[in-house]
Amino acid sequence: MNEYEGTVFRRSTHSVSPRRSPSRSLDLLIQSLSNVGKRQKDKLGDILHAVGKFGPFQKRLVLLTFIPSIMAPFLLNVDDFVFMDQKPYCNTSWILALYPNLTESEQLLLTLPRDPNGEFLTCLMFMPQVHSEKNQFHLNLNNTQPCLDGWIYPKAERRSVINEFDLVCGKETTVDSVKTTMSAGTLLGSIIFGITSDKLGRYPTLLISFMVLVIFGFGTAFARTFHLYLFSRFCVGMAIVGYVINSLSLASEWLMDNHRAHAICLQFCFFSMGNLYLLGLAYNFLHWRLLILVGGAPLFSLIFYIWLLPESPRWLMVKGRVEEAKQVLLQAAQVNHNVISRTLLQKLHQSKKNMAKGSVLDFYNNHYLSKVILVLFCAWFAISFNTFTILLKTKNLDVNFDLLYLVTGIIKVPARLCCIILLDKMGRRLSLGILLMQSCLLSLLIFLLPSELKSMQSLLYIAGHLLQATTITLFFIYSSELFPTVLRATGLSLVMLAMATGATSALMLLSLSSSLLPVFLCCFFSFLALSLCCMLPEVKDQPLCDFLEHLPKRSTSLDFIRSLSLDSSEDLGTQDMSDEVVKNTFINAIMCRFSKGTIPDSSLQSREEDT
Repeated sequence: MNEYEGTVFRRSTHSVSPRRSPSRSLDLLIQSLSNVGKRQKDKLGDILHAVGKFGPFQKRLVLLTFIPSIMAPFLLNVDDFVFMDQKPYCNTSWILALYPNLTESEQLLLTLPRDPNGEFLTCLMFMPQVHSEKNQFHLNLNNTQPCLDGWIYPKAERRSVINEFDLVCGKETTVDSVKTTMSAGTLLGSIIFGITSDKLGRYPTLLISFMVLVIFGFGTAFARTFHLYLFSRFCVGMAIVGYVINSLSLASEWLMDNHRAHAICLQFCFFSMGNLYLLGLAYNFLHWRLLILVGGAPLFSLIFYIWLLPESPRWLMVKGRVEEAKQVLLQAAQVNHNVISRTLLQKLHQSKKNMAKGSVLDFYNNHYLSKVILVLFCAWFAISFNTFTILLKTKNLDVNFDLLYLVTGIIKVPARLCCIILLDKMGRRLSLGILLMQSCLLSLLIFLLPSELKSMQSLLYIAGHLLQATTITLFFIYSSELFPTVLRATGLSLVMLAMATGATSALMLLSLSSSLLPVFLCCFFSFLALSLCCMLPEVKDQPLCDFLEHLPKRSTSLDFIRSLSLDSSEDLGTQDMSDEVVKNTFINAIMCRFSKGTIPDSSLQSREEDT
C-alpha cells in the first residue's frame, strides 16, 4: 500500500474503528459514484448566492441589456421600411426645354411609350434628337431607348433606398437579398465573436461588438453608394450576433437559478418592443436616411458601457485569473450591500496545472459536447428555417403590412413571457418538446389546409410566427446552459451559425419556389427537431458546468471516482490522486470486505469489471 492510501485510511480511523474503515471507504466511493452528478460542487455558485441572487447589481446588469435589445430588431428589420416598392419612370425633363409649361401627366404622355394595357413602360423612353443648327430638341416617336438621365418616382410617398440608388431596370434588389447579406454577416460574426469571447473575455468582446454596431449601424445613413449600404448591413449583422452571444453568456454566468431564465426571457421581450419602436419611427420619418439617423441615435449611449459592464467571474475563474474574479465578486457584493466571508473566497483557487483550456476541437473530441452540438445544430437549423419561412410567407399575405407588424410585435411580449411559466413548471427539455410538437402540428395544418381559405391561412401563419418566437427564446436559454463556461460562447456561436444557415436556406428556397414545398419542409424539420431534442439532458436546477471535466462522459467507474476525488478533497484526502492510487484504494476496500463476507459474489464481479 502506498503512502497516499495510508493517508486515506488513517483519516478514516478518526471517526470509525480500523476494522470498519475498508467497508466505510467502499460505501463512500460507491455512494459517491452513484451520485457523482449531484455531488459536483459549484463553489462559485455558493459565492454568487452570498453576493445576492438578484440584488441591485444583477438588476443593473439586466437593465443594461434593454437598450441593445431594443436597438437590435430596429437595425435588423429596418430594411423592411427603406425598401418600399416604387413605380419608376424615365426622367424626361429634357422636353421642358421645348415646352416649359407642360404638366407632369402631359410630359409622360409625350415622352414615354406604353404597353398594350395602356400602362407607361418604366425602362424605356422616346429617343430625343437635336438640331445642331438651332441647338433644339424634337421628338422621334418611332424609336425608343433606355433611360438616359435616371428615373423619377412621381407616386412615391417616401424616400427609400430604391429611389435613392435607382435600383430599377436591371438593378432590382429586394429586401430578401439584403437580408441574405446580413445572414452572411451573421455567419462570419458568430465565428469571430464566439471564439474571441472565450479567448479574450465577455467584457472586451461585447465592447467590440458595440463599437461596430455604433459605427456601421448609425453610419448606414451616410452610405453614398448601394455597395457601401450592403457592406454596412453586413457589419451590422456581425455586431448583432456578437451582442447576442456575449449578453447571453454574461446573463448565464452572473445570474442564478430561475433568475437566469427570467432575465433572458425579459431581454427577448424587449426585442419585441424594438419592433414597435421601429414601426413608430417609420410612420413618422419618411426619408430612409432620417429614419436611421433618428432611430440609431440611442446607439451612442452604448459608449458609456465601458464603465458599467462587468466581466464574468466564471470566465475569469476558468482562465486562472482568480484575483480578478475575487475583485469583481467583492464589487458586486458591495453594490448589493452584502458581505462575502473570507472562508468562501478562499475556496476559489485554480492552479496552473489544472487551468482550463478549450478549443473548437473539443466539440469533436469530447463525446458529450459532440452529441450536444450535433443535436443543437440540427435543431437550430430547423427552427431558424421554420421561423424565416413562416415570416416571409406572412409578409406575402393579403394583410396590411404595418398592421401585421404592430399586432405581432404586441402579442410577442406575452408569448415570450409564457416561457417563464413553462420553464418553472416543466423544465427545459419538456417545454421545448411541447413547443416543437405544436410547431409540427401547425406546419402540418398549414400544409393540408386548402389554399381557398385565405383568412384561416393568415391566422395560422401569424400563430406560427408567434410560436417560433417563443421557441427561439426558450432554446436560447437551454443552449446557453448546456455548454461549459470555457466553451460557452464558442458553443453559442456554432448554434448561431446553424441559425444563420437555416435563415439563408429559407430565403433561397422561397426565392426559387412559391409552392407548398417550404411548408412541407417546415413540418419535416419540426418533427426532426422534436426527435433530436429528446436526446438532450435536462439542466433545470443544475449548476452550470465550468470545466470540460465536469461534463458527463462515457467512461468507467474508475474515471468517475477519480473525478470525484479531485473535486472532493475533504472526503478522499487530497486533490491530486493518480489512477493507480484510486484503483488500489477501491480494490483493497473490495477485497477486505469480500474477505469478511459482506458483499455477494455478483456485486463483486460487476464492480471488478467496472474497475
